[in-house]
Amino acid sequence: MISLSPVLVATKFNPPAADARQVPRDGLVEEIVQNRARLVLVRAPAGFGKTTLMAQARQRLEAADVATAWLTLDSADNDPSRFLAYLGRAVHELAPHDAIAGPGTADGAPLGEVALALMERISAIPFPFAFFIDEFEVIRAPGVTALMAQLLDRLPAGSRLIIGARNVPDLRLARLRASGHLLEIDVHKLRFSLDETRRFFGARGAEGLGNDDVGVLHSKTEGWVAALWLASLALERHRHPREFISAFSGTEESLAEYLAEEVLAQQPPEVRRLLLSTSILREFSAPLCAVLIPGTETEATLRKLASSNAFLMPIEGRPGHWRYHSLFSSFLRAQLQREMPAAVADLHLAAARWFLQDNRPVPAVDHFIAAGAVGEAVQVLQQQAIPLLMQGRLRLLTRWFDALPQASLKEQPLLQVAYSWSTCFTRGPQAGLALMHTAGIEQSADPELKVHVAALQASMLALLDRWEEAHAIGSRSLHLLPSPSAFANAALVNVTANGAVMLGLFPEARQLLQRARQSQGEAASAFHRMYSETIEGMIDMLEGRLRQARARFRLAVQTTQGSSLDAAQGNAWAGLLYAASVYEGDDLQLAKRLLQVYLPLARDVWLSDHVVLGYRMLSRIAFVEGEIDHAFQGLSELEYLGHERKLPRLAAAARLERARMLLMQGHVDASAEELRTAGTPEMWRGVGVRHHLGHDWEDLEIGQLRWQVLAGDPRAAAMALETLAAQADRNGRIRRGLKLRLLHAMALARSGDQEEAHTVLMRVLLPAAAEGAMRLLLDEGEVAARLVARAQARLDPVEAGPIFAEYLQRLRSAFGALAVEEPVTAPAVTLPPMMEALTPKEIRLLQLLAEGYSNRALTEKLFVSDSTVRTHLRNINGKLGANNRTQAVAMARRLGLVR
Repeated sequence: MISLSPVLVATKFNPPAADARQVPRDGLVEEIVQNRARLVLVRAPAGFGKTTLMAQARQRLEAADVATAWLTLDSADNDPSRFLAYLGRAVHELAPHDAIAGPGTADGAPLGEVALALMERISAIPFPFAFFIDEFEVIRAPGVTALMAQLLDRLPAGSRLIIGARNVPDLRLARLRASGHLLEIDVHKLRFSLDETRRFFGARGAEGLGNDDVGVLHSKTEGWVAALWLASLALERHRHPREFISAFSGTEESLAEYLAEEVLAQQPPEVRRLLLSTSILREFSAPLCAVLIPGTETEATLRKLASSNAFLMPIEGRPGHWRYHSLFSSFLRAQLQREMPAAVADLHLAAARWFLQDNRPVPAVDHFIAAGAVGEAVQVLQQQAIPLLMQGRLRLLTRWFDALPQASLKEQPLLQVAYSWSTCFTRGPQAGLALMHTAGIEQSADPELKVHVAALQASMLALLDRWEEAHAIGSRSLHLLPSPSAFANAALVNVTANGAVMLGLFPEARQLLQRARQSQGEAASAFHRMYSETIEGMIDMLEGRLRQARARFRLAVQTTQGSSLDAAQGNAWAGLLYAASVYEGDDLQLAKRLLQVYLPLARDVWLSDHVVLGYRMLSRIAFVEGEIDHAFQGLSELEYLGHERKLPRLAAAARLERARMLLMQGHVDASAEELRTAGTPEMWRGVGVRHHLGHDWEDLEIGQLRWQVLAGDPRAAAMALETLAAQADRNGRIRRGLKLRLLHAMALARSGDQEEAHTVLMRVLLPAAAEGAMRLLLDEGEVAARLVARAQARLDPVEAGPIFAEYLQRLRSAFGALAVEEPVTAPAVTLPPMMEALTPKEIRLLQLLAEGYSNRALTEKLFVSDSTVRTHLRNINGKLGANNRTQAVAMARRLGLVR
């Protein structure tokens, strides 16, 4: 995890310092304090007093002995590692680690496990608390949004999350709203009432304003707090208040005019110059101001302004540091551009050089670019581009390169390479290839650049699923190694090794990985370890060594923690595969939380197989939890992503999984239609000759055979499955062979050959038990469950041994009520007539139960309360003579009430 900057800590964990003249928002504060909603959303544009209201609510809660924590976000918090670091610090302030009976994590733990441990710590806090998170609108990264959703889910009883934002966060608000767990405070509530406006001007010391004057101002501003505040500043310096009020419109467009005429114009020249000159800065101190305005007493001027409390907002916990209100800052920048356009570039240049001397290259480059100092910006980028690339600062690099004149990069091929890398992972491989071609760097004779170009070409082709071309380029470029760039060397070797795995060339892949391990340099070593362990883990998983694969994936993720690869390669590349190995072991809650962290990262950097695996696992977890609509929604997102990125395999994977879920629900025809439209034969032939982790044991061939087993001709399916399983074993695709053999056992059972089904099943259970593979069987549903139940009934514990017996017991327990010992081909039974007919609503509820909906999902689907659902279930059980929902569904199917 990242280290916490002492410079930022004060601003992150405390609201801005309070103004003694602020108007208490007692009504809204009381609403927040008294409401027991889990989420309070304070949402409005800038200038409506969101932060002030939240700070006042925090003070009230603390006065009532309610523990609180505060976190102010900024754009850099879109990095999940950084967000978790600050979130963890805030949680520690709320409740020190030794006061919580929850798990911790060792240094170097994978990001997903850090997130999981932190959420467990939050849920274990033994007292109610309020967590304030301000400026949430800056969050754009889906991974951070997912972490926030986890935080909301894990809040202990009686605790609440208070979020300030300018937009609507993607936190599934509809569910919270429907369940009464959401309190929304929007712009209408935040507007000052007439009485609050009177008290505001009274607190501001606006003597001489009558009630009518205040009423006019309130009417013109419609209670917009920022407009009232800025008007009050102008009134302090206006000799004729009524004339000002008469002319004041209160609109955003008019504020700049009146600020210019009534506020800024009244300042002494030295103050005016300081205000305009420092408007280019997000925050500032006297030393920085002295550089921008040499020869002036900036420290004395700042203290004078701070004491008047009119313009500057002190940064609490950092004496001598200030910032402007966002609206006032925007006005000042616009005014600077109008009044001193020639000085703008010089101010940015001075700031850039100060930041560079202070060893802060990121703001330095920002200001160099704003100053138009292209040469100096390029000079810094020559030193910083590749390190920033390895840190995963891809969007930052792309933004900088976009802002620079392209002519300035023409003679900087290394920067063009970095631009191509960052473009590939922010706008897609097609855009990266086009940029590289336009730049003309493909023809460079420079040894370092040739390796970069080969690695770029191979990587981008791989992201486009053109693995044969990617491997060919990588293989014929290996003779160029080593080059002076450890990053380029690692990228080329590893993408070539990955291509070898994809094409089934495992010995070649291992030789390349051994070559990678011999690279020099600390950053390169971390890169090689992560990549090599992950690729070795992929081979292990394909060959059925689940335990070894899980160990490798976890080690790979640990390798990237705290290194320069933390947010770039390791989290996305290794983390999602680690989640897949955890899922296979049936730890669904851990897998879910890992996926919520890693899937957005994999999606952002175009890792297709990772994305297919991630969406498939999240949909299956949602299905198991009875969140059926969410399961299908995730597949719709995957399908859309495939169309958007012109990757038909992603869209086909979504349809394939949708077909499986529909089949599990008994919708045979709908499942068949999804299979019919799940990709073209040509596409699947290409997939079949590769070793895609996303499809090695879940492709169209397996989907069609599963349908035949459960809804078509199981005898014909059994013959095909026996042949395919043997073929998979011969090709070293052990994991695929196990899946095919399980389907073969199911087909035999459905055909009535129970003895042969048991024999084939044991060939699956024994290796699965050795590796702790659970979802391999659990994902196949009722037929597999009954086969496992019959296998356990026939088990001789002494002959089988305690390990296998314990595995079989865990497997049967995980199947739950599905694992009954009755034969798969149970004869029809005559059910007694129902004592009372089911109502249409009860039949509809039974249909949803048969499709797998949980009680919570039923409340949303039917728009009823949880108690109403439970009442219906009791009535249904009574009418059918059932003891539980599983029996009720089984009886309803036999009666023909549901499919």
